[in-house]
Amino acid sequence: MLRQTKTADNRSHKDRSTRWRNYIPGIALCVVISALSLAVQSVETHVFSHPYVDVIVLAIILGMVIRAVWQPGERWQPGIAFSAKQLLEIAVMLLGASLSLAAIAASGPLLLMAVVATVAVALAFSYGVSRMLGLSIRMSILIACGNSICGNSAIAAVAPVIRANSDDVGASISFTAILGVLTVIGLPLFIPLLNLTASQYGILAGLTVYAVPQVLAATLPVGLVSVQIGTLVKLLRVLMLGPVVIALTIFAKNIRSEGAMLTAGDARNRFTWVPWFIPGFLFLSAARSFDLIPHAAILPIAKIAGFLTVVSMAALGLGVDLKLLGRIGARVTAAVSLSLIVLISISLALVHLF
Repeated sequence: MLRQTKTADNRSHKDRSTRWRNYIPGIALCVVISALSLAVQSVETHVFSHPYVDVIVLAIILGMVIRAVWQPGERWQPGIAFSAKQLLEIAVMLLGASLSLAAIAASGPLLLMAVVATVAVALAFSYGVSRMLGLSIRMSILIACGNSICGNSAIAAVAPVIRANSDDVGASISFTAILGVLTVIGLPLFIPLLNLTASQYGILAGLTVYAVPQVLAATLPVGLVSVQIGTLVKLLRVLMLGPVVIALTIFAKNIRSEGAMLTAGDARNRFTWVPWFIPGFLFLSAARSFDLIPHAAILPIAKIAGFLTVVSMAALGLGVDLKLLGRIGARVTAAVSLSLIVLISISLALVHLF
């Protein structure tokens, strides 16, 4: 009996070792794509002082280009799938260490309420427009979160919660990224058109620009006041990602099949299915809020989370079918464009309150 137990343990250990070895080629490919993307972003930073195209976008585009000319075979698939799902879940969990409730308390209730209201209205409008244009439930959620909260990072964080596939993530990130860059370039035009002050422009940039580096790129030419206010508002927007992810976690059970009605069983069980990384996210966020995470560890954790996200985006890019993007491109572009127009309109209205 003891001999049989040892044999079974050895076989199980061997199976695990084999499985992990199967992951290596695909993970290595995604890491190489990530390294190339980081190198391109470094060149951007050197030339333009700030990266106009985020490394997340670069990784997914490079992965898509590679997939267009060469489709990885079975040898690569286990590692690519692991990078796209498990590594992304780990990255989302680690994001909790970067979010502190103290930032919300220090910003003041009026500004916080303005950011929450803007995000809520933008989420509802973006989702509604996307559905009206015939996009899937998952794609509509990704576009809404990306447009309303923090662009590519929000899409990457929400994707594993709603079990979005590579095509949905690739399409939403690609088209959102293009408009994000155009927003950075065109937003300063509102300063002379509407006679905005530096503070007002900082609020506008923080409420509309998708990524934190892009906020810096949009506000630095205006001055330090715009940079500080824009960054604060943008970080408050990013903090909304936590509540949105938690809400989607509760209702993600309802999105298992496109257009499916909520059954009695789903209604009973929707509170019991919680992805493992959500409690981890909440735990790290609480630990950060109560200063239980050493300050010296926060930046390394954030860098690890960022790199894992880039690796995951490279994997998702390798799974994107460009033919599908061609078929849905016009609808996605329309959804993102209309959502951005409404977001800018809401933000301009709020700017005059401050």
